[in-house]
Amino acid sequence: MTQNSKRNYYLVFLIFLTFFVISFLTNIIGPLIPDIIQSFNLNLALAGFLPFSFFIAYGVMSIPAGFLVEKYREKAVMLVAFTVAFSGALLFALFPDYLVATISLFLIGLGMAILQVAINPLLRLSGGEEHFAFNSVMAQLIFGSASFLSPRLYSYLVTNLPADSEKHNILLQTLRPLVPKNLPWVSLYWVFALTTLTILFIIFISRFPRVELKEEEKAGTWGIYKILFRKKIVLLYFLGIMAYVGSEQGLANWISQFLKTYHGLDPRTAGASAVSYFWGLMTVGCLLGLLLLKLIDSRKVLVGFSLTAIVLLSLALFGPAEVSRWAFPLLGFAASVMWSIIFSLALNSVDSCHGAFSGILCTGIIGGALVPLLIGWLGDHIGLRQGMFVLYLTLGYILSIGLWARPLITNKTIQRRKKKRLEAA
Repeated sequence: MTQNSKRNYYLVFLIFLTFFVISFLTNIIGPLIPDIIQSFNLNLALAGFLPFSFFIAYGVMSIPAGFLVEKYREKAVMLVAFTVAFSGALLFALFPDYLVATISLFLIGLGMAILQVAINPLLRLSGGEEHFAFNSVMAQLIFGSASFLSPRLYSYLVTNLPADSEKHNILLQTLRPLVPKNLPWVSLYWVFALTTLTILFIIFISRFPRVELKEEEKAGTWGIYKILFRKKIVLLYFLGIMAYVGSEQGLANWISQFLKTYHGLDPRTAGASAVSYFWGLMTVGCLLGLLLLKLIDSRKVLVGFSLTAIVLLSLALFGPAEVSRWAFPLLGFAASVMWSIIFSLALNSVDSCHGAFSGILCTGIIGGALVPLLIGWLGDHIGLRQGMFVLYLTLGYILSIGLWARPLITNKTIQRRKKKRLEAA
């Protein structure tokens, strides 16, 4: 039987749907922060602890999730992941309180961290190895589209849920009695609970093939992790992933609050829109990045996009309202290629233990926990604008990777292919 005949289109669709749900739940925290601050009377540090609660789960669970997948297989692990996420969403929907929010976000983060580890090998098998690169890019586009849509759903709900709204439909009429009148944004967590419950049922009734993990996809042993952590190059790229996710979440989580604080823009409309376009332009940037990586060495692409990000950050922080509200979304475009380039440079810089190294790199997602929290803490003491200066450090480190990286294998460009053909001739 050929590889093409083994492709399972239903399962590929289910994995794409999972990517959509992961993004839908993950990247909504930013637009909610101004509402959460006002609803629970929080300072910026306490608000920053919310993304911390979510992303610290990646640090806790990324490596253990690899062991769980190897032992219990993908379907069982995905069912557990969505059950945990559903519990987190329902908990906060029922008991909208700050302390409950931190527990809820940690539970949702645990579920999402487990899913990230489980679904990539499954996508390789169900979609066919020869189509894995294409399907991975498609998954990222779907991931980005969900991040673009969720802030817009938030704007729609908080604008139209109040009882005096002229809008009436099944969704609004169902949510109104469930949501406190002064907390319309909590309605999103009812939507999240319903979404995770639905996909939990779909996974339960679906048949999954047995995935034989490639050597580079296996989690390895704890001893291998100890050996890798002693290598300087591993720590440098671990910090690179921390810097990237910290930059991404440091921006996404504080854009709306920044625009409200310094330019008086409504976080429920203009702020949410800016965050939505941040993720939307990141998705568009992924497509351009694919083209550029066929033409230019990935390290040069990383340097160029990092410098662009630093310039855009300066415009966003110091420009007038109209400049700031567009510079922030354009930062999503500038950040679009960073994750994939840093990750690929890292894996191409070691000649073995790629599965364990990937687990270490995914643990670096805790940067999304630490940087927003640090920005919030600094914001309370010296101002949010000055707190966001931390992003110059994280973006500067990403820029440095493009200068010092010496991978064993470089990305294949059209120019390199032509040169090899000429040498062969």
